[in-house]
Amino acid sequence: MEWELIIKNGTIVTHEEKYEANLYIKDGKISVISTEDLGEGKRVIDAKGKYVLPGLIDTHVHSRDGGATHKEDFYHSTLSAAAGGITTVFEMPNTNPPVNNEENFNQQLENLSSKANVNFGMWAICLGKENLKDLSRLNELGIIGYKYFWGYALNLDNYQLVYNYHPELKNILPPLDDGEVYEIFEEVGKTNKMLAIHAENSALIKTLTNRYKNDSNNYEDLLKARPSLAEELTVQTGIRMAKETGARLHILHISSGKTVGYIKKAQEEGLPITGETCPHYLYLDASMYDELGNMLKVFPPIKYKEDQELLWEGLQNGTITSVCSDHAPHTAEDKQLDLWEAPAGMCGVQHLVPLMLDAVSTGKISLNQLVSMLSYKPALEHGIASRKGVIRVGSDADITIVDLSKETVIRTKDLLSKSKVTAFDGFRVKGLPVYTIVNGHVVMEDGQVIETLKGQFIKA
Repeated sequence: MEWELIIKNGTIVTHEEKYEANLYIKDGKISVISTEDLGEGKRVIDAKGKYVLPGLIDTHVHSRDGGATHKEDFYHSTLSAAAGGITTVFEMPNTNPPVNNEENFNQQLENLSSKANVNFGMWAICLGKENLKDLSRLNELGIIGYKYFWGYALNLDNYQLVYNYHPELKNILPPLDDGEVYEIFEEVGKTNKMLAIHAENSALIKTLTNRYKNDSNNYEDLLKARPSLAEELTVQTGIRMAKETGARLHILHISSGKTVGYIKKAQEEGLPITGETCPHYLYLDASMYDELGNMLKVFPPIKYKEDQELLWEGLQNGTITSVCSDHAPHTAEDKQLDLWEAPAGMCGVQHLVPLMLDAVSTGKISLNQLVSMLSYKPALEHGIASRKGVIRVGSDADITIVDLSKETVIRTKDLLSKSKVTAFDGFRVKGLPVYTIVNGHVVMEDGQVIETLKGQFIKA
């Protein structure tokens, strides 16, 4: 038999074990796992000295498509994903139009399918009474989970977030009260899908921003305006609502070390609470603002070394179950505005995997832990574990092959996103993805994307 693809002589790594075997791939699936020579392949990859991982997943990507496509679009974000060893992205729903009902879901599915260089899932957005009745149908359509931007107002013309809400603004949906949020928890709880929250208390932030906002580019003042307390208050409220409603709660982009403790306590009580963090919270801290400027600005903001240490501890002991990029590009010109006006966000999907492989190289996490937090747990938590996040006969042939001996320096100029903004320019990493395989197609080899538009929609 001639196989479509053979990966031989590599060390297969799952979330639990490592072993040497060959993979034989046909019709986009893993057909055989064996140490024996079972014939020829149209393409053969000799992975000797390398590690063969189940395809890695970035669960938190903002591609701006539709919407602000002058900053990014889905073609370029998934091109970046492929270059960075990611085989699947989960696209966030705060687009224009948003993924808030069946009509807009279908429109976005058609849009993204035409541009997908890797596989993709789609989040749905929760808007309170504006789309409470649509949540059940969105579940049936196969969304990966529900996203709620806790405490933010929305522009009713396009349902985009309003960061600086004032009651006198016209045609604005004000931030939801706790009763309306509770109804979201109830409705999402019925679906058994994840409710993921952007956890910042906007009322506290508004008060403190009025107190500390000034003409200086003082990052400490920004942290006073958006303190850890803003995250912690929302997380605590969310945990209590999850306990009352039975909803599965996921805390997005954890930045505060204290948040890890709240999640751990909830997990010990048996509550279905999970969380994620991002490389910028793991590698960067407030002391770097003078060097990095507004490239450091994300929301929730990057905090202190003591937070960073507790986040690593949360990853190592399994309290934090996944790591994602929160890929959110802006133009370089926008990032050069003053600290208070510059938008929050940076590119991340292309160097998520290299940064976390560097953590393996330095002994912060094991390669099995990396597979768990970047593949197995995301697939399991989002209801796609029958196809993704594993290497077994019958699973989709999504594979990331990595070489822990390879080193490089992250350079802004090498980013494949439309906007090239990152705080990691000049950061040296050891450990790189060398092949990205999507549905049996080799789409990246040695950092170069060699085949495009092979991604497919994943229905959860």
